[in-house]
Amino acid sequence: MSWTQSLITSFLTIATFAMPTWCWAQDEVASDNNIDKKPSRLPNIIIIYADDLGFGDLSCYNKKCAYKTSRLDQMAREGIRFTDAHSPSTICSPSRYGLYSGQQIYRSTGRGGGAFEGPGGPSYLKPGTLTIAQMLRSKGYRTGVFGKWHCGLTWYDKNGKRLGGGFKNSLLIDYKKSTPLVDGPNKRGFDESFVTPNCPTTDPLYIYIENGMVPVPASQRHRRKNLPNPGGKWRWDNDEGWMAPGYKFVDADLLFYEKTRKFISEHVKNTPQKPFFAVLSTQIAHAPVLPAKEFNGKTKAGPRGDFVFELDALVGRVMDLVKKLGIDDDTLIMFNADNGAETLHVAWMRTDHQHDASGGWRGMKRDGWEGGHRVPFIVRWPGRIPAGQVSSQMTNTTDIFATLASVVGYQLREKDAVDSFDMLPAMLGKEKDNKSIRPHLLTQSFRGEFQIRQGDWKYLDHKGSGGNNYNRGPLKKYVLPEKAPDAPGQLYNLKNDPGETNNLYFTNEAKRKELQALLKRLKTSGRSAPKIRKPIGIENISVVK
Repeated sequence: MSWTQSLITSFLTIATFAMPTWCWAQDEVASDNNIDKKPSRLPNIIIIYADDLGFGDLSCYNKKCAYKTSRLDQMAREGIRFTDAHSPSTICSPSRYGLYSGQQIYRSTGRGGGAFEGPGGPSYLKPGTLTIAQMLRSKGYRTGVFGKWHCGLTWYDKNGKRLGGGFKNSLLIDYKKSTPLVDGPNKRGFDESFVTPNCPTTDPLYIYIENGMVPVPASQRHRRKNLPNPGGKWRWDNDEGWMAPGYKFVDADLLFYEKTRKFISEHVKNTPQKPFFAVLSTQIAHAPVLPAKEFNGKTKAGPRGDFVFELDALVGRVMDLVKKLGIDDDTLIMFNADNGAETLHVAWMRTDHQHDASGGWRGMKRDGWEGGHRVPFIVRWPGRIPAGQVSSQMTNTTDIFATLASVVGYQLREKDAVDSFDMLPAMLGKEKDNKSIRPHLLTQSFRGEFQIRQGDWKYLDHKGSGGNNYNRGPLKKYVLPEKAPDAPGQLYNLKNDPGETNNLYFTNEAKRKELQALLKRLKTSGRSAPKIRKPIGIENISVVK
């Protein structure tokens, strides 16, 4: 053996022994399971996240829907539709924290969490909290988010002092000191972002943030009188405040879709070998109701019907886009909502169009009752997720995190996404509805109060709605007689009492104490999901025809 050959042999021997143990483990697993070592292509992933969309707002969920959502109905037919899906919270910001972190809001705040307005922050997504974008980026994804952010941001004045929320503080922002944002999307795992800090058409600050920078600062006073007022009332909840010149209200979601389309199209053109992750975070159907011009009069259900029709059309455009780009079979699309429908939206749609946005459930946005957090959840992945499935598996928006980790083969640590369960077996048709993946489910209402589910049983750790005041205004007509008015909490069996009308707090003391103990344990244990969640991985997901 020559000196050169000896040196090469020695080097290879050292390199072999220096190889990380996980490399050996991966090879052993592949060998043991007779898996083809040639990696399967990871799917592109798109999440379309709707705003204030009730369980009854889609025609595939509501047979009495006052309009047709044909594209979302199509998406459901071609994939799986969940009928027992829930938002983590009954308001915007905490639910978005749940989507991006896989956790309930009290993990960040120690309690509940409000919705940000003005230069409100800092972000609920704290440093050290793994985000869904960071997780996917570590697997080679290019990541982007477009639309409503609303997780809180850090803004500074000219003296470097952090500003609090409120509309008046908007003019105190020093944009040079504040940008690039220290806790914006690009600092939380997103490669590209085009977002608004708060609700795009409701809560000033009305500005766009692009990749951590503010191209046009807020310098003009917005007046709601400058916007259309469809039906004479649907402009409700458009707050006056400071805006950037050229800011769009009526065409907000058309803009967000266009940014999403551009991100996806350019990615496929320039880096087709890499997968992408895109979040289209719409503001439909949040108040105010401002359908884009091309959707006015598209339904017979008034402005809000037209508004949801616009959302349906945008979902259709996303589906058409991936087909046009030739990536349909390689793209997983998820559709979900952040909480139930807004109060006056529910009331007006019931009165004007006999349309129940809550889909027969008690309550609406902010409430701990089902109508506040039971939401649509549809998933489509041609060739991988069998079409035509309807699942009654109990699931939460937080579960999207562990589910996608399972798809891409990411091993979550114990401290990651601690309220996230892997729903992929249900999506693949491998786990039947009579065996619940989740042994329990947590939600939080407007003031941060807890609700816990275990099978058909639901315990609300508070009196009343947990959100809205039903003793006055247009909600007064929806007041129901309380069977246990002195009870400090509520216990219902949803199978026997889906309307949550018969409070069993006193009459079934054993079940109530069982759920109270479970809630206490989950709140103090630091997690509700299993410590070990073994991902399935794309190589183990069969192709279906």
